[in-house]
Amino acid sequence: MLYIIATLGCKVNQYETQAMETLLRERGHRPAAPGERADAVIVNSCAVTAESGRKSRQAARHLREQNPEAVLALCGCYAQLSPEEAEKLGARVVYGSADRAAFVRAVEKAVLEGQGERRVDEPFRRRDFERLPAGAVYGRTRAMLKIQDGCVNFCSYCIIPYTRGRLRSLPLADAAAETARLREQGYRELVLTGIEVASYGLDLPGRPGLAELIEAVAAAAGDMRIRLSSLEPTVITEDFCRRLAAAGKLCRHFHLSLQSGCDRTLKAMNRKYDTARFYEAVELLRSAFPGCALSCDLIAGFPGETEEDQAETLAFLEKCAFASMHVFPYSRRPGTPADSMPGQLDRAVKERRAAQARAVGERTRRAFLEGSLGLVLPVLFETEGEDFSTGHSDTYLQVRVPERGLRGQLKNVRITAWNSEGLSGEIV
Repeated sequence: MLYIIATLGCKVNQYETQAMETLLRERGHRPAAPGERADAVIVNSCAVTAESGRKSRQAARHLREQNPEAVLALCGCYAQLSPEEAEKLGARVVYGSADRAAFVRAVEKAVLEGQGERRVDEPFRRRDFERLPAGAVYGRTRAMLKIQDGCVNFCSYCIIPYTRGRLRSLPLADAAAETARLREQGYRELVLTGIEVASYGLDLPGRPGLAELIEAVAAAAGDMRIRLSSLEPTVITEDFCRRLAAAGKLCRHFHLSLQSGCDRTLKAMNRKYDTARFYEAVELLRSAFPGCALSCDLIAGFPGETEEDQAETLAFLEKCAFASMHVFPYSRRPGTPADSMPGQLDRAVKERRAAQARAVGERTRRAFLEGSLGLVLPVLFETEGEDFSTGHSDTYLQVRVPERGLRGQLKNVRITAWNSEGLSGEIV
């Protein structure tokens, strides 16, 4: 069976796609090469915003048009939330955000026997953490390991608790064992990912926290370095930072979920912190990891947000001086409290405010790049061209050097130049 997979959304979706590809290959199937007609086209969908749902539908239609004879299969959060709409797109197999192994078997069955299937469960009834093969299908440079699933924060703009369900965590011993296996396979970097990793362990006996998980993983990691996915600022305490620094394997890049720099808006979003607590987390990380890169997510134009609220956010972004920012205009998501809030802003206002925030982010990003000149940074090389190799520093900046043959190697690089794409340097 020849297949094509399109992935939308977060790193967890990327991880789950890699796992599905591993399962497909283990069952003797392979990806369709350019120009080959696929037997199955798979969309691992996203529903975090209404726009994400639109893009999921668009991807399904596009793949079906290109492969009209193929079985169309949808899984993921959009399929979980709107299975009837998924079927209207022509999907023969529709699964939600659980049981990827069964989904792979269902796709195989639909292709070989012509039998479709729809299976969408009730997310809040899930109790067990879904075990999927970790790693990467292509290359041995960076592997992802999902340590947690589900979320019960119920932010007013977010549908994900209703598509992913309650908290479920990978036990400590299993995380350490999986890390050791990936180390033995030759990976050089491990990315710990989840829907809300700050809540790791709250469902496990003894309630081990994220710091304890990182210590266990670091002990098993050997010479692999460890990178974290998005963090809630509430988990970042002095003890948390001390333990992470002592682990000795952490990359100096931390992505914090900010969403707004205005306390009034944060409260309307049902976030669990204010700007003072967020900035405390920023200062703690910079103290424990000197020179670290901080990035964030931001929603612009939330319902009821005033020009004064926007000004507070812009000032807070300047104060935090992020190395990078992901800025999104607020997108209404039916089924969330924010969708029915008064004060919905028109698209032009949301786009203008997003552009203002991006302008701040670009200034602070350029300042961080410029501040990297002359530094020696550890770089894990991932790709190469005719006369260069490219990788990422521990601060998650793209770095290019004029040498070939470095893929999979970790080298110290002295930074000699920067531009809007990243950094350039020379091997020390």
